[in-house]
Amino acid sequence: MVARRGFHSTRAQLSSPYHYPEGPRSNIPFNPLTKWFALRYWTFMAVGFGAPFGVAVWQTYKNQ
Repeated sequence: MVARRGFHSTRAQLSSPYHYPEGPRSNIPFNPLTKWFALRYWTFMAVGFGAPFGVAVWQTYKNQ
């Protein structure tokens, strides 16, 4: 005989639509609403994307 799991069809009653009582964006370690966020974000993405290519070029052209 196989036991069946009892799933509940009602949703848990939350006092807020967010998971954190402080509200949205309180669970991330940076503030996306600042003036310089876009510049810092795209700089981080460009460095992360370009670093492997820079390392490959450096390894190719360095003296052996």
